[in-house]
Amino acid sequence: QVTLVDSGGGSVQLGGSLRHSCAVSDYAYHVYCMAWFRQAPGEEREGVVSVDKRRTTKYADSVKGRFTISLDDAENTLYLQMNSLKPDDTGMYYCAARPGDNCDSYRDYEDSGYWGQGTQVTVSS
Repeated sequence: QVTLVDSGGGSVQLGGSLRHSCAVSDYAYHVYCMAWFRQAPGEEREGVVSVDKRRTTKYADSVKGRFTISLDDAENTLYLQMNSLKPDDTGMYYCAARPGDNCDSYRDYEDSGYWGQGTQVTVSS
């Protein structure tokens, strides 16, 4: 059984920082593609960053230089550090995992992925 438990999020002002964490079940953590997504109010869910089993990462242009994904192998935990936050970063944030390749093919997570429950991020100006 694949489980993802994400936590973190919160409310900050423009320019602030937040960190999400996502505890992933063991097999998925080591073998599956993993990614962070977000969904702004009234918008479709979008991929933010992906990581494959070789720990190669790919970031969306909108977050490059501001967001950083990291992994703790001892805890099977994925992190998303978010700096220089903007109001456009507001939304629900989710971690996800799925089998297969092309880990930055975000649509495939909707079809065959496993998801955390999501946490809210609100950035005020």
